[in-house]
Amino acid sequence: MRRGIRMLFPVFLAILIFLFGSKVIYAAENTEKEADRVQEALFEEFDFSKLDQEMKTLFPDEKLSFREILMQLISENGGSTAGTVVQFIKETVFYQFGTNKKILVYMILIAVAAALFNNFTSVFQNRQVSEVSFYILYMLLMTLSLVTFQHTLQDTEQLLSYLTEFMKLLCPSYFLAVAFAAGSSSALVFYNIVLWIIYLVELVILELLMPIVHVFVMIQVLSNLTGEDLLSEFADLIRKGIAWCLKTLLAGVVGINVLQGLLAPAIDTVKRSAVNRTVEAIPWIGDVTGGVAEVALGSAVLIKNGIGAAGMVIAVMVCAVPVIRLVLLAFIYKFVAAMVQPVSDKRITACIGGVSEGYGLLLQILLYTALFFLITLAVIAGATS
Repeated sequence: MRRGIRMLFPVFLAILIFLFGSKVIYAAENTEKEADRVQEALFEEFDFSKLDQEMKTLFPDEKLSFREILMQLISENGGSTAGTVVQFIKETVFYQFGTNKKILVYMILIAVAAALFNNFTSVFQNRQVSEVSFYILYMLLMTLSLVTFQHTLQDTEQLLSYLTEFMKLLCPSYFLAVAFAAGSSSALVFYNIVLWIIYLVELVILELLMPIVHVFVMIQVLSNLTGEDLLSEFADLIRKGIAWCLKTLLAGVVGINVLQGLLAPAIDTVKRSAVNRTVEAIPWIGDVTGGVAEVALGSAVLIKNGIGAAGMVIAVMVCAVPVIRLVLLAFIYKFVAAMVQPVSDKRITACIGGVSEGYGLLLQILLYTALFFLITLAVIAGATS
């Protein structure tokens, strides 16, 4: 008897699968179609036209669309987005190197000429001729360095302004998705945090730290003109002050994000749980409503994280151009200083090295500014998921 039951059990299982398996597959397909419909309905609530216009301003040579990047990230086709970013960075590296290699040649020629005038003073009957020639070359080097740094500083300020403008345009769409996925409390709190960071960048970074870096470079260049160490301590004070200011701002941004990330989502979770339990307690329609709400919530979280990831990708691309430029310029100046140090005057070497430190400070400011926004977007994505 038991042997017969064992033989009939596989047959009975096969009949059940044949009868009800198609219904299970049909239900799964319906669930997937329902999720797609909900996702499309949510997408219709977002307007990315202003973001697309801003991207044309940011990347005039690239045919990029915010919606296309978002759809690639959501549809698990992030490889194409990564390829676009890598290709953009490669093109930027080659372009910046080709643009700035002339500075390398000019500085080496000026430094070598100054070394000749300084080391072969015995050729001139009057030593003043050698000194005047050296100061003329030093003024030429100083002019080249300050003009290049001024242009780089202005371009960096402009790109930081573009970054803050992009974040202003990203906020309405992104925090609308946060409101759908997490709740209004989280959206309101983090919206205020991002606006506070934008105000912080515009007030402290652009209006205070950038001009201070310009003053730092001028001090480094002018202090080496006489050959006496007169302003080195003041330059060191500026360097340390900028570093302390950036670290303090980073600590404040991280602290307020973590603190609000613990509180605001918890409030929305309590509200959502109370509403879900009330709806699910309704007979007959409670389970259906709960399932639809779960699908809608999952789609909202997916869209929210996609918008945040697309914003992070574009922010990285915006910062990639000045970062690569500053890295190349800092390396070029440091390389020239190392090459001419054995033969050139120490004032020439100190001047070139001081300008390289100025580019390093600009690079720190830019990286910290990018971190402010990237950390905030990452915390929001993690706290509201």
